[in-house]
Amino acid sequence: MDWGRFAEQMASMARDLLAQDSVDATLRRITASATELVEGCDAAGILVLHDSQVETLAPTHQLVTDSDRLQQRLGEGPCYDAARTSQGERVFRISDLTTEHQRWPAYAPQAHRLGIGSMMGFLLFTEEEDLGALNLYSREPGAFTQASELAGWLLASHAAVAFSAARTHAQLEEALATRHTIGEAMGIIMGSHRLTEEEAFNVLRRYSQANNIKLREVARRVCEEGTLS
Repeated sequence: MDWGRFAEQMASMARDLLAQDSVDATLRRITASATELVEGCDAAGILVLHDSQVETLAPTHQLVTDSDRLQQRLGEGPCYDAARTSQGERVFRISDLTTEHQRWPAYAPQAHRLGIGSMMGFLLFTEEEDLGALNLYSREPGAFTQASELAGWLLASHAAVAFSAARTHAQLEEALATRHTIGEAMGIIMGSHRLTEEEAFNVLRRYSQANNIKLREVARRVCEEGTLS
């Protein structure tokens, strides 16, 4: 591998990741970069666990989704383990899936039948949070080398920072939008019922609690309909 050229590509990719305008776009760029920059990588995706439920983000090929669903159904597999940070490894590399029947006796043979020859996975994490696992697939056994693993690890390190930043930005935008909507709804109620700001907010809050509807959804309805129905 030409490490000088790779360093230039990685720097360009890092800037590109931070320039994306949404979380989804950032994730798609991460997985696309894996297939472009990591030698042997035919497909990539990000696996996130919600309790025991698997979510596949930005898969570059149906193979990724099929593998993640298989791991969820079986409750085992390297990507599944990697995303379970307390029990999994931060990096794994499987040279030949046909030799992994002991670690994942149910997953390994079925994954091989899906067309997976070798795999790598990298936990996406920052100092504050674990974000899931970036998983790389090859159709060929022995496709990933130590150089591939280093390249994948460097990519994952940049990806975790970009993913975290994009998600934080999206959460901030959502919070600001929610605050604006609630303020607009309070203004409507204040004008309609001659209430104070505090009284109008309490009307929204009580309706939210009584009907088990999130406050921002209550506010949205008021803004759209002009009243609480």
